[in-house]
Amino acid sequence: MSTATVLARPGRVLADLLPASRVRDAALVAGGAALTGLAAQIAVPVPGSPVPVTGQTFAALLVGTALGAGRGVLSLALYALVGMAGVPWFAGGASGTAMPSLGYVFGMILAASVMGALARRGADRSAWRTAGAMLLGEAIIYAVGVPYLALSTGMSAGAAIAAGLTPFLIGDAVKAALAMGVLPTAWKLADRR
Repeated sequence: MSTATVLARPGRVLADLLPASRVRDAALVAGGAALTGLAAQIAVPVPGSPVPVTGQTFAALLVGTALGAGRGVLSLALYALVGMAGVPWFAGGASGTAMPSLGYVFGMILAASVMGALARRGADRSAWRTAGAMLLGEAIIYAVGVPYLALSTGMSAGAAIAAGLTPFLIGDAVKAALAMGVLPTAWKLADRR
């Protein structure tokens, strides 16, 4: 069995290719939170919706996939806790707990867990499996975010879907397409080492 085959075998995530240590894990968790916070600053308002289009969900799904379930959850939980404590790194520089879009952040924590578990089973090794995993991760984020949006704003379920789901579907397809290129390519590059 070649080294390349060992590197890309299911059961490992991209972060496992780095030498194991607690320092590595702490740096990856903090780095994933920071990446998500940075990506959240790419925010485009959506007319009629309190939820902007951001790079935040893409980063959160990549973090969960690349770090694995445990580190991914810790990273997104750190992102959520620090943002709720007042660091302005939620979408568009927001912070705190009184945001109608906070449910999406909670959904990202759950999605990171699922994405990490799927990555350990090889879901990030091919383009089509990556796309499917990304779409599932996005669905999980919506499954938490849209009901939270409805409850926090008093919107009906239909209005919350119209404001917090429908306008984002095309962007999510683009994010899945980006991941289809990024993640399998990262594994191919790792195989060459």
